[in-house]
Amino acid sequence: MSTSTSAAAATTNTPIGALPPLKGPMLILLAIAASMSTFMEILDITIANVSIPTIAGALGVSTSQGTWIISAYSVAAAISVPLTGWLARRLGEVKLFVMSVLAFTLMSTLAAFSTNLPMLVGFRLLQGLVSGPMVPLSQTLMVRNFPPEKRGAAMGLWAMTVILAPICGPLLGGYISDNYHWSWIFLINIPVGLFGAATISMLMRGRDSVTQKVSLDWVGLGLMVVGVGCLQLMLEIGKEYDWFASSFIVSLAVIAVVALTFFIAWTLTAKHPIVDLSLFKDLNFRYGVILLSVGFMTYFGSVVVFPLWLQTVMGYTAAQAGMAMAPIGIFTLILSPIIGKNVAKLNLRVLATFAFLVMGGVSVWNSFMSLDVGFWNIISPRLVQGIGMACFFIPIQTLMLSNITPDHMAAASGLSNFLRTLGAAMGTAISVTLWEHLASAHHARLMENVTPFSSISRGYLETLQAGGLSLEQAYGVVERTINAQSYMLATNEFFLYSACSFFALVIVVWMTRPKARVSVEIGH
Repeated sequence: MSTSTSAAAATTNTPIGALPPLKGPMLILLAIAASMSTFMEILDITIANVSIPTIAGALGVSTSQGTWIISAYSVAAAISVPLTGWLARRLGEVKLFVMSVLAFTLMSTLAAFSTNLPMLVGFRLLQGLVSGPMVPLSQTLMVRNFPPEKRGAAMGLWAMTVILAPICGPLLGGYISDNYHWSWIFLINIPVGLFGAATISMLMRGRDSVTQKVSLDWVGLGLMVVGVGCLQLMLEIGKEYDWFASSFIVSLAVIAVVALTFFIAWTLTAKHPIVDLSLFKDLNFRYGVILLSVGFMTYFGSVVVFPLWLQTVMGYTAAQAGMAMAPIGIFTLILSPIIGKNVAKLNLRVLATFAFLVMGGVSVWNSFMSLDVGFWNIISPRLVQGIGMACFFIPIQTLMLSNITPDHMAAASGLSNFLRTLGAAMGTAISVTLWEHLASAHHARLMENVTPFSSISRGYLETLQAGGLSLEQAYGVVERTINAQSYMLATNEFFLYSACSFFALVIVVWMTRPKARVSVEIGH
């Protein structure tokens, strides 16, 4: 496109659909800049998790206080994501994305130089607030500016960042915390953020979306902030407060339910709602959101429980647990671009069904683990799981947004991304709670057999004492053995539940109605 044409587009705010797609090296730059920006934002959700003890020690606070570093970011990000549609209409998609990336980079820098916990939590809160539009708009910009025949490959590259970032976060955070100052988990965002903002700003000159002066729904915004904030906070800190045994958690739950109920009722009747719930009238969007949210909820549950089991039961270090999780990314890296490139030629429902069957089968495979399992038998299911993940994300995204018109793309992207993020957060919280509850139940059941009247118990204790242990030491060995077996049984049972969830989603897949030859008209 010529300079004069670009200037005219910029002046008249030409609809982006009227402009020709980018070509050649500009496409590669756009894909890299958008994908790296997405990777940076998603990485920051998990990179601080394993660094909490290090950061808490450096700032002179307890580990439980240090978890607010994670909670502040998660709560703020959950609140800001649904605002993407409204902000994009007011500011333009390109301008909003560049501003968000630059603000995110600035907040990352300020967080790195924090000298106390309140400062760090405050900057993490701001970092989460400005991060909301980054993920949905990065994909929207790629879809809008790629030629139709190349959108699939671009979406494959983009999907890899969404899947791999949560895996890389703990690995990178642990390595940095062990070998460098903790501030580098935030400072590494600077070059990525500056590159992404500068590249998108240059490539998208004259290509911004049409802006509208849409009034802000302040009532809806207030209800959403209160409802989503309380819900996310309850999920983040519920475990520390023993969930509903705490009046504080009960209060958060009641406030969340009441606020979100009023929010839905208000949004359905508001003239300019903060989120467009009418999108759920579309059958593919409705069921696609269910598949995406529940799929990620189940996936994130396994991503959390599996390394916990390796470290707390099997005696793996954080680095070893990360290495055991890493094989998920191998087939994801290989297959995602291939599937994305050919997605218009594939039967999306068959591909999504295959994905859920693979992930369900891997969960069943995991349910047969034992305490003497070898490393290869641990990483083998992770390797196969990567096949399922590569076949899951792109087809579901394509199905979900196949009927969404360009003028509703940003709103649909923000809403679907919010629900996916919320699903992942719920999966994390629910999985850990369920895992520990199952372990406690198995522990109680196994302990019923350790009595002075049991010949097996007496024989085992006598054998330990014959080896030189005192009676108290022998009972300590029995307790540790039962505890390990309890968590092993809980892990097996947890993965059976995960398998049921994945298999159930196959039914939902066939409730969608894909077009005959749907293209990758998606924008997350």
